[in-house]
Amino acid sequence: MKNSLESILLVEDDEVDVMNVKRAFSKNNIKNPLFVAGNGVEALYMLNNVIASLPKIIVLDINMPKMNGIEFLKLLRKDEKLKSISLFVMKTSNEESDKINAYHLNVAGYILKPLSFEKFVSSVATLKYFWQICDM
Repeated sequence: MKNSLESILLVEDDEVDVMNVKRAFSKNNIKNPLFVAGNGVEALYMLNNVIASLPKIIVLDINMPKMNGIEFLKLLRKDEKLKSISLFVMKTSNEESDKINAYHLNVAGYILKPLSFEKFVSSVATLKYFWQICDM
């Protein structure tokens, strides 16, 4: 990843998944600062009031309380300040309708939460490669 270590926002309500993402980042040597929001409402608040420099990447769970991932994504894409942030959707199921809805809202990728941690580490590596391509 880039030397300036741009921040990443993880929007995820499940603490086990948050810990898995942190472990996968560590295994992939992703050292960027990671902010965590428990739902879409909290994420929007953080983006507008807490995080000084907007993250370059958001990793977003689809199924969350208060505001689900698709609702969050729709609001994000309508906001002039936030709409250019690259976003990866993270979901347990490979449901086609969720993928279609996410891609229609201009997501950069779709990460499945596999049953094995090793496969998840491999999936999270796509963030590192995406970042390297964008830096070129």
